[in-house]
Amino acid sequence: MCGIFGVYNYWGDIEDFRTKAIELSFKLRHRGPDYSGCITKGNSVICHERLTIVGITSGAQPFTNHDNSLVLSVNGEIYNHVALEATLKDKSEFKSKSDCEVIMHMYKEIGSDVVNKLDGMFSFMILDSRNGKQKIFAARDPIGITSLYLGRDSKHPETVFIASELKSLSKDCDSILEFPNGHYFDSDIGYFVPYFKPDWWDGSRVPTNKADYKLLRETLVQAVRKRMMTEVPFGVFLSGGLDSSLIASITARELEKKHMLADTPRLFDGRLKSFSIGLPGAPDLIAAQSVADALNTDHTGFTYTVQEGIDAIPQVIYHLETYDVTTIRASTPMYLLSRLVKATGVKMVLSGEGSDEVFGGYLYFHYAPSDEEFQSETVSRVQNLHTSDCLRANKSTMAWGLEARVPFLDKEFLQVAMNVDPKYKRCGDKAEAKMEKSLIRRAFDVEFSEANFSEQELAEGPYLSHDILWRQKEQFSDGVGYSWIDSLKARAESRISDEDFAKRHITFPEDTPDTKEAYMYRQMFEKIFPNPACRESVVRWIPRTDWGCSSDPSGRAQGVHEKTVV
Repeated sequence: MCGIFGVYNYWGDIEDFRTKAIELSFKLRHRGPDYSGCITKGNSVICHERLTIVGITSGAQPFTNHDNSLVLSVNGEIYNHVALEATLKDKSEFKSKSDCEVIMHMYKEIGSDVVNKLDGMFSFMILDSRNGKQKIFAARDPIGITSLYLGRDSKHPETVFIASELKSLSKDCDSILEFPNGHYFDSDIGYFVPYFKPDWWDGSRVPTNKADYKLLRETLVQAVRKRMMTEVPFGVFLSGGLDSSLIASITARELEKKHMLADTPRLFDGRLKSFSIGLPGAPDLIAAQSVADALNTDHTGFTYTVQEGIDAIPQVIYHLETYDVTTIRASTPMYLLSRLVKATGVKMVLSGEGSDEVFGGYLYFHYAPSDEEFQSETVSRVQNLHTSDCLRANKSTMAWGLEARVPFLDKEFLQVAMNVDPKYKRCGDKAEAKMEKSLIRRAFDVEFSEANFSEQELAEGPYLSHDILWRQKEQFSDGVGYSWIDSLKARAESRISDEDFAKRHITFPEDTPDTKEAYMYRQMFEKIFPNPACRESVVRWIPRTDWGCSSDPSGRAQGVHEKTVV
């Protein structure tokens, strides 16, 4: 993953602007500390800040074709790049071994349809100067795993600014939009065009497919396998919950298979590295160590204090570019963890984001009143992942130049998982069916006959022990230590006076904070990003109070923890 910045159709002298463009791109250097590049052409400039993961010695960006008529800057990983290269009519123009260069050559041959061919996470822009004219083509991956923004200055509306993060646009644009996931932008058209339209994207459609547990398991295993494409040391985030434990288990198995091949180099000696974080004695630290022991990973559990977390919040808001309570609560420990992981020499991690949205894993889903509403809510949560968990996973890690990959958001896996009849996902009346995410749990449960494990799989042993496989959901901000959220609320109570809070509608007339904690984060955000346009891209994570849930997004607040669910 990297940082990209570009300005198309600049109104002034582009060479004079080049220095400023480099300065604006520099604001993204935390995303790509390994190399910087900048190309000006016509009245446009394209910049890149690189984090080397694949094609380490030859993948410097921006990429150009043989006559420099195409300039490409990419933030992403393309897992099917080898297969795509094989489909090209002209394979002679490749200058690197980067997985991302294929985007430019595919675009040259098939135009905008390139976005439908890519399997991976990506944000990119192509400056196209063919045929005597210039245009910009940009796109963002289907789910919005990578971040991307588009800005304009009303004094010069013909100019388009594009950047991986808001901070590179905040002082030059009075209109800033989060680039919608699953869309592309073509300056010849002038607006965003949706390209990702799977059948399950319609939340009003309720699938009737019977659960195929074996296919679900095999597709997730393949999704993990794809994401092990790397030339640098990597590891896994391990909280000890279902999602991260499954990803760790699959990764450990696949890594062992790779190590058994004589021609496969070891990126590090021995076991898979796993990492967790929490306050001393936190549920996640205890559970993660238990899973690490079971999987025999090389595990490191980091601790932090409440004060260290509170001290980090202004920087978390700077990097996350949000004031959403749920996102900040969960992002702060991940932000601290990412710095510690990067210091170990690891540059890429696999993580478990997305499972809760796909399978209805948040505890409030226990209150879903019907199959139809359950399905609609899961689709909505997946469609909006770019505003919450994807934003957290991307920006908390990239703040320190650490790349996070998320197998649960693989396109093929989503096609399988989102097309299952929601009755298989909902909490039912049978003992273990009351547990959230029973569908994916059963797919990996060797004691469940319908999972249809092969003899080879059974010989390798269970992916996870029964107690780990059926552990109840902890939201990340809860699992790192229950006192973390309580301390944040207490901090806000001491910092925000009753008088100021009573005037919140005057201070913040738009998207008014509803708690002192939300007020505190909003206050910090406005100080860091005073431009009103920056606020327009923020979306708050809101629980389903119409289902009888608490307005506090904490999993504990939903009340399910107090009930027996297994």
